[in-house]
Amino acid sequence: MSKTPARPPADRLLTVAEVAERLGTTERFPRRLIEERRITFVRLGRKVRIPESVLNEFIAAGMVPPITTRAGRAA
Repeated sequence: MSKTPARPPADRLLTVAEVAERLGTTERFPRRLIEERRITFVRLGRKVRIPESVLNEFIAAGMVPPITTRAGRAA
C-alpha cells in the first residue's frame, strides 16, 4: 500500500478538433473562442488545448431552461 494520498484524475485536455466535434461545429469556432479569450485554454508550446471541465462549463453557461408556464396568446 502506498502512503501517498490518492489524487483525483487529471482533467483531460482536448484538442481544437475534439472541441469542435463535441460542439458540432467546424474548428474555426473554438479557435475564435480562444482568439477572443472567451474560453480558458492551455498553451503547450505552439499547441492549444482546452480542459474538458472548461468545455462542460461553457456548454452549461449557454443552456436555456424550458419555459414551464405557457404564454398567453394575444388576440
